[in-house]
Amino acid sequence: MKFSTKGRYGLTIMIALGKQYGEGPLALRQIASDHNLSEAYLEQIVSPLRNAGLVKSVRGAYGGYMLSKVPNEITAGDVIRVLEGPIQIVEGIEEEEPPQRELWMRIRDAVKNVLETTTIEDLAKHTEDDPKNNDGYMFYI
Repeated sequence: MKFSTKGRYGLTIMIALGKQYGEGPLALRQIASDHNLSEAYLEQIVSPLRNAGLVKSVRGAYGGYMLSKVPNEITAGDVIRVLEGPIQIVEGIEEEEPPQRELWMRIRDAVKNVLETTTIEDLAKHTEDDPKNNDGYMFYI
């Protein structure tokens, strides 16, 4: 399974808005600049997020976008479903032999579980410096 840039950039938008939560709207121009992305492409991505009720827009000189809910009420799965559609590992799973079908279903369920239990708040609070985010591997050159 491979997520498109649409899903990845959608999460980028939502994480930026999650970090800004409670401080007012954030312009897509700023997100595009911070992450070296196309503002026009982000506009295309934010539209379905707004239509799904995940973000709201604020007009005006100090306008931009804000999360429609608190960051801990929006999951990565909410964002991915809006932008990528249903999560499918393999098409035609029904025609697979039972052992293979069970494997694909277990993989799908594991991916869904990660997406559904990871909130925008979790992602917004994540920093490179946080020891809790260290996977424990040490590399020596």
